[in-house]
Amino acid sequence: MSNEPVIIEAAINGGTTKAQNPNVPRSPEEIAADALDCIAGGAAIIHNHNETMGLVGEAAADLYWRGWEPVLAQRPDALIYPTVAMDGRTISYEHIAVLASRGQLRIGLQDPGSVNLARTGDHGPEGAFVYANSMDEIGRAFDLHVEHRLGPSLAIYEPGFLRTALAFRRAGRLPQGAMVKLYFSSDRGLTGAPFGLPPTRAALDAYLEMLEGVDLPWAVSVAGGDVVRTDMARYALERGGHLHLGLEFFGGDRTPTNRELVDEAVALCVSVGRPVATPTQAAEILGLPRS
Repeated sequence: MSNEPVIIEAAINGGTTKAQNPNVPRSPEEIAADALDCIAGGAAIIHNHNETMGLVGEAAADLYWRGWEPVLAQRPDALIYPTVAMDGRTISYEHIAVLASRGQLRIGLQDPGSVNLARTGDHGPEGAFVYANSMDEIGRAFDLHVEHRLGPSLAIYEPGFLRTALAFRRAGRLPQGAMVKLYFSSDRGLTGAPFGLPPTRAALDAYLEMLEGVDLPWAVSVAGGDVVRTDMARYALERGGHLHLGLEFFGGDRTPTNRELVDEAVALCVSVGRPVATPTQAAEILGLPRS
């Protein structure tokens, strides 16, 4: 079993509403306080969405910065990054370039594939939304990461996402500092219907077979579930993996805080004999290009 420190990433809000969990941080002030609390508890990376959807470019960057400035003032070592911006159904990365130009961003993101994100109705899965990322768009996003010296956080919703990332890697176009996040899905997924692979050991083994001989850090997550309370989390730690958790994906039968989820992850790491990475250690493990 690996003795490498575990990177805990806390995805603290996503699309989760106060009605779903009153503890989810939505305003910049809440995001700042929650991020600092999670870092104090052992999270090495923070990921958040803006409270206002549909902002792009400078407007999106400015709102992110309102939540990040207090965090970076207290924790200059903090690793914190945004999500993509959506102008209608068009994906935009302009705000990432803006944040990088301000010198505060070290991690970016790329979802290297397309997936149906549906809800479940009376007659099964329904909905018309396809989260689409063409190969050309993926390549342009990777080029942006190289230009701004950002390590991309790779969200793997389906096995094809990982195959695409590895194909770009073989072509020499995967930016330095990449981390693979394996998104498994409960039956409810992110929006009410499943996607990808279920959170089982066999599913993780399938991904690890694809990653055999590839030196990329990887983490496990469960959309619409509780990753730390699954058997797969312990198995992932025993296999050398890391953990992605937080109220963006949480779908258990309780309403925890992000800090409570981080505390549970830290306890699990201790129980398997692996230390928890600090933000500085996480940056070293990932090989992030910006200091």
